[in-house]
Amino acid sequence: MSTLATNRRAYRLWGFAIAAIVLAIDLFVKGLVMGPLALRTRPEGQIELLPFFRLTFTKNFGVSLGMFTADSAEMRLALVAVTLTIAIVVLVWMLKERKLGDIAALALVLGGALGNIRDRALYGYVIDYADLHFGEWRPFLIFNIADAAISLGVVIILARALFLREKPALHSDNQESGPAPTADGTAAETK
Repeated sequence: MSTLATNRRAYRLWGFAIAAIVLAIDLFVKGLVMGPLALRTRPEGQIELLPFFRLTFTKNFGVSLGMFTADSAEMRLALVAVTLTIAIVVLVWMLKERKLGDIAALALVLGGALGNIRDRALYGYVIDYADLHFGEWRPFLIFNIADAAISLGVVIILARALFLREKPALHSDNQESGPAPTADGTAAETK
């Protein structure tokens, strides 16, 4: 097996491991929120952990930022189908990538998506609980680990696309092109 094929296989395994870890942590914390911490049955529905962070149980019937609220069973099923389709596209994309950074970012998105899809399929809503606030000001809506992983993955994908990808050289018609490169990538000598 070639080194390239071995690296791709190892990178894919890392991708699956990252997605599985994100999913496991997300499910574990949601299990605590729904189980031992009993946030949804507390009268105030929250636990203050730090002056700027508390756990607050919230049912999210929509998608990101509460948009596209699914009010009916049909809408919830459609939302599960759409998000599952997106997760499959992300998985296929992850399997086609060759760079570990891109695979890791897509794995974050995949793991987070699977955690939220599971909630929506089981409960009809996504369990959100992370409440970051500074007094009354909240830089984000209440979110969960899956949301954070998805957001981080998307930011990494965008940053890598904007700053790390090789850009094709621009050639103008009135510019002379240099000598063609040889197999080792150096310029061929001209006589």
